[in-house]
Amino acid sequence: MPEETEQREILDANEIRRALTRVAHQILERNHGVEGLSLVGIHSGGIPIARRLAAAIEAVEGTFIPVGALDPRLYRDDLRSAAAQPVQPTEIDFDVEGRPVVLVDDVLATGRTIRAAMDALIDFGRPSSIQLAVLLDRGHRELPIRADYVGKNVPTASDEQIKVLLQEEDGRDSVVLIRGVERKQANGSA
Repeated sequence: MPEETEQREILDANEIRRALTRVAHQILERNHGVEGLSLVGIHSGGIPIARRLAAAIEAVEGTFIPVGALDPRLYRDDLRSAAAQPVQPTEIDFDVEGRPVVLVDDVLATGRTIRAAMDALIDFGRPSSIQLAVLLDRGHRELPIRADYVGKNVPTASDEQIKVLLQEEDGRDSVVLIRGVERKQANGSA
């Protein structure tokens, strides 16, 4: 018999906005400005977050920040489970060679998606550095990967899932913690 699920909002639209503004400022500080900087969002939740971070950085610096989109699914070590969804196009229309690149995702958990994304990014060139920005870090690491920029740390249990809702895809901004679910490779488990 399936367990009952319980949902609780852990971030509202204003909290998401504040977290991303803070992350944008941290990116600027660490990189001493925007010289050569680019952002690459990981399909699918990382792309709108990367665009929001770029807009926040542009608002402060007055400089355009290129944003790319990357689907690392074909680089995953669990390709069989990742094949359930169609691969999305990767669009990186700028040179990453010798530039600092910030990979952006919505949720960091096991680190497997990030490892695959780094492998995929390297196929486009060798950045001077690869940094990682995430809206949420929920723990559960299986690989030694740590985010450079975190909007919020949300320790979770194995029967909990994080669902990130974004205006661009879902019509509203919210982060929901769902209790009583089986762990699976989906949103909030990467």
